[in-house]
Amino acid sequence: MINVSEIFTTKPENYKTPVQKSAYETLEKLSIPFGRVDCDDAITMDDCIAIDRALDVKVVKTLLLCNRQQTAFYLFVTPGDKHFSTKDFSSALGISRVSFAPCEQLGEKLGVTVGATTIFGMLNGGAKDVKVVFNRAVLSEEYVGLSDGTTTGYLKMRTRDLTDVFLPAISVKYETIF
Repeated sequence: MINVSEIFTTKPENYKTPVQKSAYETLEKLSIPFGRVDCDDAITMDDCIAIDRALDVKVVKTLLLCNRQQTAFYLFVTPGDKHFSTKDFSSALGISRVSFAPCEQLGEKLGVTVGATTIFGMLNGGAKDVKVVFNRAVLSEEYVGLSDGTTTGYLKMRTRDLTDVFLPAISVKYETIF
């Protein structure tokens, strides 16, 4: 079990990545409230169980996917406990089969490393051609839990603030499936 801090409602004093810095600066600029925790490295969804408890929310699973040619990229946000099928995802969007994007694409497109994939990666300049896709179940929840662009920081915010304030402010549209 990983160690998780108390909940903070302010940004970190020091940033570990440019994405983390951009995330909190943008939330502050948009006056979006959040609760956040610091923790040991959380790489897998099993690692997120203690984070879920601390924030009283289920942390989402965020996946960067691409086609075989690595010319089309998708950021899929889905409940952490949901099974993921590339076949079902591709079928729902009416596209050819996708796979997980290579690790180097996480850095290039989203500015993150394995385990830190987050919607806040859309603030990275390389994310311009990444399409955001939500599982409908995520959007039905009042709150969403997600990485802040690191494997040691997670936050909770209103789902509505994410979809109706944050994403429009950074000119990102999204699709919903399932």
